[in-house]
Amino acid sequence: MNFHAIRAIYKFEMARTFRTVLQSIVSPVISTSLYFVVFGAAIGSRITDVDGVGYGAFIVPGLIMLSLLTQSISNASFGIFFPKFTGTIYEILSAPVSYLEIVIGYVGAAATKSLVLGLLILATSTLFVPLQIMHPFWMLLFLVLTAITFCLFGFVLGIWADGFEKLQLVPFLIVTPLIFLGGSFYSIDMLPPFWQTVSLFNPVVYLISAFRWSFYGVADVSVALSASMTVLFLVLCLTAIWWIFKTGYRLKT
Repeated sequence: MNFHAIRAIYKFEMARTFRTVLQSIVSPVISTSLYFVVFGAAIGSRITDVDGVGYGAFIVPGLIMLSLLTQSISNASFGIFFPKFTGTIYEILSAPVSYLEIVIGYVGAAATKSLVLGLLILATSTLFVPLQIMHPFWMLLFLVLTAITFCLFGFVLGIWADGFEKLQLVPFLIVTPLIFLGGSFYSIDMLPPFWQTVSLFNPVVYLISAFRWSFYGVADVSVALSASMTVLFLVLCLTAIWWIFKTGYRLKT
C-alpha cells in the first residue's frame, strides 16, 4: 500500500476545501440553520410531537442526513471530475499508484469533509432544540457508513459525468427529491397506507430511519433492514468503481 500517494491525494483535496471554506463548510451550516429556524421554531411550535419526540428535535437527524448526502455526493464527484476536466487524471493514472489508493485518497478526503460538516450541523442543532442521543456509537457508525457510501456514489457520478450539467443532474433531480420524500421532516407512519408502501421503495427512508433511531430509539423501518440496505448500496458502489477501473470507462478515453 502506497501511503505516500494516498496522503498526497488526501492533502491536496483537503487543501482545496480550506481554500473554499465559506462554500464548503460555512454555507451548508448556515443553510441548515435556516431549516431549524423555519421548521423547528415557526412550524414546530404548532406541532406537539412526533412519536413522542418534539418536532424540532425530530427533524434533526433528517436535516443532518440531508446535508450529509448532498455534500458527500458533491465533494466526491467534483473531486474526481476536475482532474478529468483539466486532464491531470492521466498523470495520476500513469503514476505508480494503484486504483485502490486513488479511491481511498479521493473518497477519504470527501468523507472527511462530509463528516466534519455533519458534526458541525449536529453541534449547531443544540443551539436551537434540546437534543439527546440514545445510541452515540451507532449514530457515529451510521454517520461514517453513510458518508463513505455516498462519497463512493459521488465518485462514480464524477467519472460518469462528461460535463457540469450531468454532474448536477443526479444530485438535484434525483437525490434531493428522494431526501425530502424520505422522511426528513415527517414519519412515514403519518402517510396513508398506499404512500407508506411507496415510500419503502425510497432508499433514503432506510438511512434516515436508522439514523433517527440512534437518536431517539424510534424508527419507521427495521434498523437491521436499514443497515443491510446501506451495506448493499455500498457494495454496489464498490462494484461499479471496480468495473470502471477494470475497463477504463471514461478514464482512458
